[in-house]
Amino acid sequence: MNSVLRFFRDPDLGTIEARSFKVFNERTLDRIDALAGISEEMRFEMQVVSSVLPFRVNQYVIEELIDWSNVPDDPIFQLTFPQRGMLEPEAFARMAALHESGAERGAIVALARQLREGLNPHPAGQLAMNRPRDFAGNIVDGLQHKYRETVLFFPSQGQTCHSYCTFCFRWAQFVGDKELRIASSETETMLGYLRAHRDVSDLLITGGDPLVMKTRNLAQYLEPLLAPAYDHIQTVRIGTKALSFWPYRFVTDNDADDLLRLLERMVDAGKNVAVMAHYNHWWEMDTPIARAAIRRLRETGVTIRSQGPLLAHINDRAEDWARLWREQVRVGIHPYYLFVERDTGARRYFEVPLARAWEIYRDAMQSVSGLSRTARGPSMSAGPGKVEVQGVTEIQGEKVFALRFLQGRNPDWVQRPFFARFDPEATWLDQLRPAFGEERFFFEDEYASMLPAA
Repeated sequence: MNSVLRFFRDPDLGTIEARSFKVFNERTLDRIDALAGISEEMRFEMQVVSSVLPFRVNQYVIEELIDWSNVPDDPIFQLTFPQRGMLEPEAFARMAALHESGAERGAIVALARQLREGLNPHPAGQLAMNRPRDFAGNIVDGLQHKYRETVLFFPSQGQTCHSYCTFCFRWAQFVGDKELRIASSETETMLGYLRAHRDVSDLLITGGDPLVMKTRNLAQYLEPLLAPAYDHIQTVRIGTKALSFWPYRFVTDNDADDLLRLLERMVDAGKNVAVMAHYNHWWEMDTPIARAAIRRLRETGVTIRSQGPLLAHINDRAEDWARLWREQVRVGIHPYYLFVERDTGARRYFEVPLARAWEIYRDAMQSVSGLSRTARGPSMSAGPGKVEVQGVTEIQGEKVFALRFLQGRNPDWVQRPFFARFDPEATWLDQLRPAFGEERFFFEDEYASMLPAA
């Protein structure tokens, strides 16, 4: 195929024209024409919040995914544009005062940095516990190794996204603070670590979004894995939201065909290539270019799995999840995870109580076929591991949450059921207490011994 396409002819959708990538951020917020229809007060609030939390949106999202007649309630608008409630009232007031006074950029940056420190920028031990060390005891930059079989790699060229999600638990990657960022540009760093750890079967290339990279840059990380030294790496996962935020990446971008052929070569060589697609609402799949991108990607032989958190203001209804999963199964995507919003960033704006999250998950599952019931959840990616809320029940007269580990820092914890006292307001694992009068959960002492010294 010609690797420089200006249009693409889809057998079902006809001709799809190429589109140039145009992006807006905090400093160019006032250049977004669509915002002219909202109040000056709301535009000011966006400016205040985007001084603290990262903001980036592209023209495709603005023109094709957001229903501007439904703003501010439109779910994709909530997903991509900053809202006042994303900051605590005191934090918002302090930053708003600086903007109202015409403060210099340096003062705004200094306050933003201070406010971010209180937003748990690296939850679940991402910096303190997940970064591995080499044989000399030095931290290996750009890698995380939390679970035995899976290594995460953060290529430096992929530490941005086509647009930013307002809920993102990796928001600290995007605020320009090198001390908060996880990234590596060294191919050999990743490859050397994988060679030394034969028990690793899965490599997850993540970010940011690795598919913001040019294909030639992605290839320098993927193609070496075809050598015999990496036969133990059975699955290569690519975490991306490009199918939602920039589906042109797979269709009409200049190196779209190169990307697809790269993935096809990986599959043909015997690797299981899994695109871990982040979807938050069924509307993200409803444009012609999005459907064309899914079709083209599946033709390479890769598997597409979908995951995303349950979020207030965006998808906190069972019918949203049921429709998303039904549509994904129809086009050949495998529902994989429904996550609980992590305890970081704007979590208080988006969090849903665990009891309500389980009800939404249950109700959605009850209205889909078995092929959609591959989605696991609600799952908390907490410090000890991935903990699933299996349900609410009553045992010996006590109302409890039934929980289990889907992944654990100790593999022996996986699939072990345990119980927590029912708390209708709890939104995260650390807010739960053991049921039946027990003082600690079964894993707590061992997990405490894993924590680094203060």
